[in-house]
Amino acid sequence: MKLSIATERAGSGAYVIALSGEVDLYSCPEFKEELLRVIADGAGHVVVDLAATTFIDSTALGVLLRGVERLRETSDGRLSVACTDPHICKVFEVTGLDRIFSVYPSREEALAQVPSP
Repeated sequence: MKLSIATERAGSGAYVIALSGEVDLYSCPEFKEELLRVIADGAGHVVVDLAATTFIDSTALGVLLRGVERLRETSDGRLSVACTDPHICKVFEVTGLDRIFSVYPSREEALAQVPSP
């Protein structure tokens, strides 16, 4: 399934990048480009919404980690993940990435943690 990316501004300095389909070695360059673009545009908090994502691989995990690093370097920002699929959530638990960035069961819960300006 082809990757689809939808990005929206969700408040002052917050962006949501919603991914649908498979996020893998072949589609990750597009995801990486979009993530780095919103950070360069001044995002202080990025929520990556995986609600419609069917598969992620280690390349996608690497892109998320690079996003966390870049946010911390440029704006002391944060990256959160919204994930409903228990198999994908398990990937974050097994790899320990749920200790690097927060994983929430919905976009709304992730955005509720964005500090007010």
